[in-house]
Amino acid sequence: MEQHKNRKRGLALITSGLILVFLLIPFGVIVGSAHIELGTVWQAIAHYNHEMTEHIIVRDVRLPREISAALVGSALAAAGAIMQGMTRNPLADSGLLGLNAGASFLLAISFAFFPALGFMGHLAFSFVGAGLGALLVFMSVWLVKGAMSPFRIVLAGAAVSALLSALAQGVALYFNVSKDLTFWTSGGVATLTWNDIQILLPVIIVSLAGAVAISGKVTVLSFGEDVATGLGQNIVLVKAIATIVVLLLAGSAVATVGSIAFVGLVVPHIVRYIVGVDYRWIIPGSAVAGAALMLLADIGARTLNPPFETPIGAIISFISVPFFIYLVTRRRKLI
Repeated sequence: MEQHKNRKRGLALITSGLILVFLLIPFGVIVGSAHIELGTVWQAIAHYNHEMTEHIIVRDVRLPREISAALVGSALAAAGAIMQGMTRNPLADSGLLGLNAGASFLLAISFAFFPALGFMGHLAFSFVGAGLGALLVFMSVWLVKGAMSPFRIVLAGAAVSALLSALAQGVALYFNVSKDLTFWTSGGVATLTWNDIQILLPVIIVSLAGAVAISGKVTVLSFGEDVATGLGQNIVLVKAIATIVVLLLAGSAVATVGSIAFVGLVVPHIVRYIVGVDYRWIIPGSAVAGAALMLLADIGARTLNPPFETPIGAIISFISVPFFIYLVTRRRKLI
């Protein structure tokens, strides 16, 4: 009975979330420092005129921006959901486990030594950096005697993130690429183009498909390794596949919009509260809800203080930090 109820809730959440996303994208195209009528948006899509400024704003600026925000939000939230299920750590998030800082460090190196690299090159550096950050975090925990508790992982993540962020800033200052790195770390989708989306879209879509494919395995793993082993699950293989999917999702998102924390932390918890503990609903539900959250944050970034733009990362943090504090205080047993 409970499983049937959660299934209905999951379907309702995904359906309503998709409807909200498809409503927010055109709304995000309309609003901003230059208000554009909905009819003009349709004309720009169906009958594009490169001589009209409003058509250029719609086709070349706002539409790729909104699509990118939806893709990145879904990637970050789905990655967070997988990490929380795989590690049984309710505080797991790409920003808290060193992935963002690792990507920042490698991107600083790419800006300094390979300035001519395009989006694909920076994306590759971001993947490697995200993997490096996560590896350093878990190695730090493994080298310390005692249980690998979620709280220890968070502490190790904070320490490794601080180290890699400091190294990134040092490289940026020494090689005079601070402006490039600061622009990236502030977070945002304002500069993304259709060429970037052509690279980003297949990576995220394939990774999300992989995330959904292993969602049942993640559910079993979330109950503990002993349970998973007893049910005949190959833990090493599942964790390896899940890690690759997380690195693809988080790495591509971080390379695209910079260091935006907490999306992968907050969204899966909200979705879990609605649909229960089955990751077959948590992962796709988080992807849809994450897309909606990023679209809302991007709309807020452009409308809170026009014509100036508020960093989208600041808006996400403003929304998420109180929830993070609540989560930590509610789960004192993690310490």
